[in-house]
Amino acid sequence: MREWWVHVGLICIPLVAVYLHIPPPQLSAALKKWHGAGELFHFRGNNIFYRDSSGALGSSDVIILLHGFPTSSYDWNKIWEPLNQRFHRVIALDFLGFGFSDKPRPHRYSIFEQASVVEALVAHLGLAEQRVNLLAHDYGDTVALELLYRSDQNRTGHLTINSLCLSNGGIFPETHYPTMLQSLLKDSGFLSAVLTRLTNYMFFSRGIAEVFGPYTQPTDAEFWDMWTGVRFNDGNLVIDSILQFINQRLKHRERWVGALTSTFIPLHMIYGPLDPVNPHPQFIRLYQRLVRRSTVTVLDEHICHYPQLEDPTGFLNAYFNFINSF
Repeated sequence: MREWWVHVGLICIPLVAVYLHIPPPQLSAALKKWHGAGELFHFRGNNIFYRDSSGALGSSDVIILLHGFPTSSYDWNKIWEPLNQRFHRVIALDFLGFGFSDKPRPHRYSIFEQASVVEALVAHLGLAEQRVNLLAHDYGDTVALELLYRSDQNRTGHLTINSLCLSNGGIFPETHYPTMLQSLLKDSGFLSAVLTRLTNYMFFSRGIAEVFGPYTQPTDAEFWDMWTGVRFNDGNLVIDSILQFINQRLKHRERWVGALTSTFIPLHMIYGPLDPVNPHPQFIRLYQRLVRRSTVTVLDEHICHYPQLEDPTGFLNAYFNFINSF
């Protein structure tokens, strides 16, 4: 009997070793096109991927798009061309640890560093004196709030923010409900390192499916594009480090929520109400009570956590109504 278990162990060990080193999937044609249209700039020894597209003639308006967790700038692909028709320049980046950017490990990822990445990109593009419009989603919402804090405090190197539009971000810790896997990964130490290696396409796609509405689920190709972005540069191995942003939101709530409630720049929230991470009506009621200067668009009841992908037309209509209102 003992020999039987030894043989099983000898067979399983190399199989598990192979499984844990499965190469990342190849880029789809759509991802290759997105990647090919982008560039890299250096930030503190790391490469940051970004896209900078020149669009509308006769306009000087600049928009910067800040994506969510755990995906990438490709989240904006369905609204990229319409934004180019409205803005002179449309800029999107993959935060450090995401998408086509470098994913150093070990590394202490933080919202503060990501805000500095955005400031460095703006300086790199020669836009330090330009008023910019920020459009953010999820994780990007919190990065935007740190940028807003620095701007309102007149910190060195800060952006000059013309407007800020948020969407489905867990900006209030008291109304934010991370998934079970996110909770495990952010707090489980050694177990997190094991879980990040064991996470595969099946687990990932199931988790992502939970934050899309029943009628707005991604296609198989879209699920694979998201997973490919995570796996690029072994990004699955830094997810637990990046997830410390949940703890950072709680620790720095006064700083970031305070910036949101005290600013005088134009604000808007686009909200998918079926979001299990920021549930309706708790989230939006708290937002409207605390952020009285902001306007709000609540999309159709079946729209969930990724409104720009689930309802790009509704999302764009809401955003253009906002941006043309001042």
